[in-house]
Amino acid sequence: MKRKRSEMEKGSEIKSAIEEVPMFGKLKLGDDDPGSAHVPTKSFLHLCKVILNVLDKIGPTMVVLRQDVHQNIERLEMLWESDPSKYSNLVEILKKEKTEGNAKKGTSCSRAFLWLTRSLDFSVALLQKLAKDPEQNMEKAVEESYETALKPCHGWISSAAFKIALKLLPDGKDFIVLLKGKDESYDTLKGDMESLVTLLAPILEVIHSILRFYNLDKLKSI
Repeated sequence: MKRKRSEMEKGSEIKSAIEEVPMFGKLKLGDDDPGSAHVPTKSFLHLCKVILNVLDKIGPTMVVLRQDVHQNIERLEMLWESDPSKYSNLVEILKKEKTEGNAKKGTSCSRAFLWLTRSLDFSVALLQKLAKDPEQNMEKAVEESYETALKPCHGWISSAAFKIALKLLPDGKDFIVLLKGKDESYDTLKGDMESLVTLLAPILEVIHSILRFYNLDKLKSI
């Protein structure tokens, strides 16, 4: 779905993410079979790019996570661009790599899909906290979101690096200002954050079911 630059500048990244969600359609498992689900590659990647812009606003703290998200987007995008019709469904990519025995390799698209999903989990958890209380301690909000969505999947090196980076966080109020679109009120942003969390929750639930089906949900980093 193409958007003019001027249209994107009118609203926040949160609003842009909300606009992308309908492109997923009704994400169903189909006879309770995660392997038969359809996760549109193009829409998923665009959603991740929007979230990447949100991470940018948090500042240097998110540089490691941001780089990881960017690299994983590039990996999946290169495959999709090589044959958009063949790789239009991320589940088909998982099937292909599982059949070839490559799904759990470090540079697999399956791993890229897994970590992008976890990054969305982190972002949703953080937005949910900020929507409830924009004046809460930003360090606490980010740390709690990290512990919920990413820490269980990280090794000690990644966890240690994250703890150090927590000291570079912006003030919560400053972050909210950065998130708002031009001439957008906090109430509008708050409503958008709550809407995005509500819309993404069932999508992420289905995606996690798919990842469990392909035995990818337990993979960790160093």
